[in-house]
Amino acid sequence: MKPSVVMIEPNGHFCRDCAVRGAAVCSSLNAAELTEFEHLGRRVHFDGGETVFSEEDITTSFYNVLEGVMRLYKLLPDGRRQIVGFALPGDFLGMNISGRHNFSADAIGVVTVCQFAKAPFGRFIEDRPQLLKRINELAIRELSQARDHMVLLGRRSADEKVATFLLGWRERLVALKGLSDTVPLPMSRQDIADYLGLTIETVSRTFTKLERHGVIEIIHGGISLLDPARAEALAAA
Repeated sequence: MKPSVVMIEPNGHFCRDCAVRGAAVCSSLNAAELTEFEHLGRRVHFDGGETVFSEEDITTSFYNVLEGVMRLYKLLPDGRRQIVGFALPGDFLGMNISGRHNFSADAIGVVTVCQFAKAPFGRFIEDRPQLLKRINELAIRELSQARDHMVLLGRRSADEKVATFLLGWRERLVALKGLSDTVPLPMSRQDIADYLGLTIETVSRTFTKLERHGVIEIIHGGISLLDPARAEALAAA
């Protein structure tokens, strides 16, 4: 199979016009720092299904998601896949203590990232406590999401898991695009199943059940949330 082409662009002045800057790691930088910062990175485009980085690879770069959605996953010893999260624009990936990536990241559809080489990025943040603080804030948010995911994988019904996922995903999209009852789902049903610890058949049956009960309407590319209060009741169960 012919590999897809990865297009790389120097950042130039893209940072100043970046649509996700307010939510990104660079939001704490002033104008002068941003001018220096934008020369550290480069924009890289990945096609759908392409691997951005793989678990256990040595970390050589960090990634700020600009456009698109990425699936983050680990492969279990028996070959099964456990999705640990989905990255959205503004998310910052690649920082870890071990020096190796602790999960893999694939593009769901076309994805654009700002890629930063590890060593120059490390030198840049050394004397910028406000940037270190922002990185710590993002790390704490990631830890909180991981803890919530552990609870979600626990002793909850399929209805509760799916409702919690849909509401959580909607909340993350609201932060980017504003409030809407239409919830795009770029990931596949199999992705959702691997995130929730369910089978694809169970996920599909649960979506159908929620639609039959008037909680959601299944539409092309996502769902419409018809009864948010009932979904919230399920998620809180």
